[in-house]
Amino acid sequence: MSRGAAFSYSPLLPLGDDQTEYRLVTDEGVDVVNGPGGRRFLTVDPAVLTQLTAEAMHDIAHYLRPAHLSQLRSIIDDPKASPNDRFVALDLLRNANIAAGGVLPMCQDTGTAIVMGKRGRHVLTDGFDEPAIAEGVFQAYTRLNLRYSQLAPLTMWDERNTGSNLPAQIELYAEDPGGQPDAYKFLFMAKGGGSANKSYLYQETKALLNPARMMEFLDEKLRLIGTSACPPYHLAVVIGGTSGEYALKTAKLASAKYLDNLPRHGTMAAHGFRDVELEAAVLELTRDFGIGAQFGGRYFCHDVRVVRLPRHGASCPVAIAVSCSADRQAVAKITPSGVWLERLETDPARFLPDVTPAELEGDEAVKVDLNRPMAEIRAELSKYPVKTRLSLTGPLVVARDIAHAKIAERLAAGEPMPQYMRDHAVYYAGPAKTPEGYASGSFGPTTAGRMDSYVESFQAAGGSMVMLAKGNRSAQVTQACAEHGGFYLGSIGGPAARLAQDCIKHVEVLEYAELGMEAIWKIEVEDFPAFIVVDDKGNDFFAEVTRPKLLSIGSKPA
Repeated sequence: MSRGAAFSYSPLLPLGDDQTEYRLVTDEGVDVVNGPGGRRFLTVDPAVLTQLTAEAMHDIAHYLRPAHLSQLRSIIDDPKASPNDRFVALDLLRNANIAAGGVLPMCQDTGTAIVMGKRGRHVLTDGFDEPAIAEGVFQAYTRLNLRYSQLAPLTMWDERNTGSNLPAQIELYAEDPGGQPDAYKFLFMAKGGGSANKSYLYQETKALLNPARMMEFLDEKLRLIGTSACPPYHLAVVIGGTSGEYALKTAKLASAKYLDNLPRHGTMAAHGFRDVELEAAVLELTRDFGIGAQFGGRYFCHDVRVVRLPRHGASCPVAIAVSCSADRQAVAKITPSGVWLERLETDPARFLPDVTPAELEGDEAVKVDLNRPMAEIRAELSKYPVKTRLSLTGPLVVARDIAHAKIAERLAAGEPMPQYMRDHAVYYAGPAKTPEGYASGSFGPTTAGRMDSYVESFQAAGGSMVMLAKGNRSAQVTQACAEHGGFYLGSIGGPAARLAQDCIKHVEVLEYAELGMEAIWKIEVEDFPAFIVVDDKGNDFFAEVTRPKLLSIGSKPA
């Protein structure tokens, strides 16, 4: 019998050197003590884990990485960017500037809290690390103007908001991070529903592993991400994996830039690596989609990470994930020198251009008075083609998932469509907590597609004739709008803090106050930005840009 290969070991994801710039949170609560065999141990008080977590969740709700902000500025400076690309990038930079004030979070969906920790073998705690971390999440979400999004299942069908945004997703590993036995390293993330829902797993075969077929596959699948997760995206594609779930997790880490220092080439040690040439090719592919930064252009993605992993010979998982315009993550570490957190940008104003917004926004927006009767609003919208930029002023009704379900139940029971749904445009959204002295908390749009199944019946009953949200809609919505004379307007996904500060002037509950952020609200808006996406003639902006192009064998993306 022939001998097998000699034993060798490599971690699946060799992370490389840590090049993060950190700031000191505290040097209290940590100490170094002597142990057996001359070893030195780092002791960490549980209160340190709570403090670090609370501070990290605060920072990622309000601050972004300088590199991300620089990429937004580069869109504004790019002569090839479309006017809509530049408009979105400018609005996101304005939003970052407002969020950095520490009052309004950058996005109203303040996300599921996700914490990954790696504890070295010479780090001692009381053994209750997970509860201490969870308490930090609790402190951040209950003390700050963040939103509670977690639902506790009481039965298979019934659930209730936990009122604290717990539980968090906490994963702790026993390993020496970066080869340091006396270090405890972390990745903190806040993942909103929009970007979390755009994680995909495809079980493929060896047939995918050639350049032409791979680009055809990605041309088709990446368009399906759409815009409901708030581009421009940090896109990650993982090819291979010891299991489907490992491929998905790797994609999430890659989208957060956690794997940027992976090797650039594979070896017989079978570790993962980044393919930077394919990353560049995929980025150019997305530039050619025409989707752009939400409403047409080049900037569907800021950048792309492609990670190749080992695989079982009979399995070839492919995972896709994105980090959205609320690019919320930070790394941290506890070492003998103290407790350290990644330094995020606290002065995003330095990335704003010196020119006036009017010089960057292209054609002047069409002003739409929402105080007029619905028939007049629809007649005004009917004059303009899809992609037209609008500025909305007047009343909006706010209703999302649970509110739509309740109205559908009333229609099914023979009750009429509520008059407020007939008289006003409906905004799919749910606010974060309202700070003292503000009319509203962060109040950006939610994903439109979740309400698609209601549109036909609602419009037939005279409601939802003008809808406002983010992302693309299904063909059934386009058909309903063509049949009933309705419109779907796209709102920029991402700038929830700016909308709250600059555009939303009054908020009141109309119905179902007990549902919290899922209640039906009435708001007054001023110069609220939107775009015509689906019109009353059956035109849909996204229908064309989500249709894959057939790449010829051996061709390269434009």
